[in-house]
Amino acid sequence: MAAKYRVGVDVGGTFTDIALEGPNGLTTAKCLTTPRAPEEGVVDGIAIALEDAGLRAGDVDLLVHGTTLATNAIIERKGAVSALVTTAGFRDILETGYESRYDQYDLYLDKRPPLIPRRRRFGVPERISAAGKVLRDMDEDAVRALVPVLERQQVRSVAVGFLHGYANPAHEQRVREILTESLPDLDVTLSSEVCPEIREYDRLSTACANAYVQPLMTRYLRRLEAVLRERGLDCPIFLMSSGGGLMTLETGARFPIRLVESGPAGGAVLAGRIAAECAHERVVAFDMGGTTAKICLIDGFVPDTVQGFEVDRAARLLRGSGLPLRIPAIEMIEIGAGGGSVARVDEIGRIAVGPRSAGADPGPACYGRGGVEATVTDADLVLGRIDTDRFAGGTMALEPEAANLALARAVAGPLDLTAQTAACGVSEVVDERMANAARVHAIERGRNIGDHTLIAFGGAAPLHAARLAEKLGIDRVVVPTHAGVGSAIGFLRAPVAYEVVRSHYMRLKRFDCAGANRVLADLGEEARGVVSVGAPGQPLCERRSAHMRYAGQGHEIVVPLPGHRLTEEDAGTLRSAFDAEYRRVFARTIPRADIEILSWLVTVSTESEPTARAAPVEHRLVDGAASTRVVHDPVTGAETPVPVHGREGLAPGDRLPGPCLVVEDQTATVVSANFDVHVDARGYLVLERSAAPRRDGGTP
Repeated sequence: MAAKYRVGVDVGGTFTDIALEGPNGLTTAKCLTTPRAPEEGVVDGIAIALEDAGLRAGDVDLLVHGTTLATNAIIERKGAVSALVTTAGFRDILETGYESRYDQYDLYLDKRPPLIPRRRRFGVPERISAAGKVLRDMDEDAVRALVPVLERQQVRSVAVGFLHGYANPAHEQRVREILTESLPDLDVTLSSEVCPEIREYDRLSTACANAYVQPLMTRYLRRLEAVLRERGLDCPIFLMSSGGGLMTLETGARFPIRLVESGPAGGAVLAGRIAAECAHERVVAFDMGGTTAKICLIDGFVPDTVQGFEVDRAARLLRGSGLPLRIPAIEMIEIGAGGGSVARVDEIGRIAVGPRSAGADPGPACYGRGGVEATVTDADLVLGRIDTDRFAGGTMALEPEAANLALARAVAGPLDLTAQTAACGVSEVVDERMANAARVHAIERGRNIGDHTLIAFGGAAPLHAARLAEKLGIDRVVVPTHAGVGSAIGFLRAPVAYEVVRSHYMRLKRFDCAGANRVLADLGEEARGVVSVGAPGQPLCERRSAHMRYAGQGHEIVVPLPGHRLTEEDAGTLRSAFDAEYRRVFARTIPRADIEILSWLVTVSTESEPTARAAPVEHRLVDGAASTRVVHDPVTGAETPVPVHGREGLAPGDRLPGPCLVVEDQTATVVSANFDVHVDARGYLVLERSAAPRRDGGTP
């Protein structure tokens, strides 16, 4: 039976967003995150939403939670004291990595240090071949000798990753048995469980990151569950994974590294659903909150996905400058450009914004909570874009004078500008940073970003969406209902899902269908076991794919596999599928080249709810507005009075010419002079570029 009342909770760096959905519709809430104890902000926000909906805690049937806690622990280096046990002679892999420099011409290159320092990385004599054969038995006495060393160094968590452990996990499993016999409270992560794939550096990096955040996340999840039970929420609790599916608390505590992109994934799920409802085949999901902005490309209503990505990059757009994680994830780029991003003048006199954020405590200067640094939110307030009476649902009184003073100290004074000009400069720098990142992301994937529709959500995204679209040459922007808590709503649209991958090498010319079927069956059984715990009795669907490449290449592409049991004849089917996918990605194939399969993937999920298309509505021009507000125009530099409309007063079919503002409780939509806006059948705001552009709107 479907849950009657469901709650989605997204804990961000600045705000905690709540979405409560039931038979009577959607109730949302937004409150400041409580960094020292995030669970307190969660229960406070849920209490606000329940009160607004006239419900009790016991009425909630399902809770879905997403958090950036694991990401922040890695970036801020606030994880547990951890150790690594690996094959003797290989403990320096975390430093050598790919044996390359991400910027070979930078003489002062800054490389992030490993999460686990060398003094807590230990080698154990053992050896397993790539085929899984034991070449040298593990020295168990060497493992036992580590126990007093781990105790002396107060190690809380251990990652175990042996050479070719993906092919035979026996030695890794035995290490866990030996260590936990003497240290029962020790958290142990096996690389053969968290990332059973080839590529030693990626596998060890992922295992170490999982061990690094596991004690922190386990404690948090236990505290969260306890405090929710105390408040009467005795319902199933799920976590949003980086791959866009839901997992249980137990799975999240075991593999917390899969929660790294938890919050942003919910927003991508929502954008995919909106794209399907509105029949937009090519979409850019734009999620801008208090700390960061995220951009994701969606084609055919499905967000782009990857099997690995980097966090904590030293150089924002340079691959290889961050910590590689080999986990399934929705592919997106993240920019340190949220509402709380701090503005300053750099050493050569330029306005710079982020990536450092004022966060929730003390927050932007205009919050009146002790913050004195100028931020993007302060700039938006000075520019007239924010409705001070409705910010965060009217729960926070903003202080415009504090915003002016902060901008004067940080930007206007050093550059001899007015506060409005300084605020415009801050906003333009942020918008151009996001536009540039989106252009690079699209170009690297062979996409023309101007052909896409921009879907904007998050508290700050509707404020900046029109200007971002102008810079990217995008002609349509969609702002969904309750956009300010978009990721939390996306949590409620995600299926319970789990993906499993395992390396098992073979050449297509010598296709081993028995071996392939055996691996796929094992992966399917493991994934179904995880999903069935969280969704007992529900119908499940299974998707299978493989990592394939031409023999001799260094990287693979993901190729979908048939759903039936493979036969020898399917070697031709796999070649055709590989050729089609390779041609789609690279616009060509290599005739007669041999093909090899490195890894196999199985994803099991509950069935997604069907998506109904929105019906077209007849437009009618709306005359007049409840009020007007002076807004700074970033193109002309003029202070322009614009009409202000309350979103709740607009009906499907209503059309407004730009420039104007559409305000609501958790955000506001800025409609520039180059766009008109109408309300579609679902209540979404749709900004469309005017037939005759009124002025130059940016740099497409």
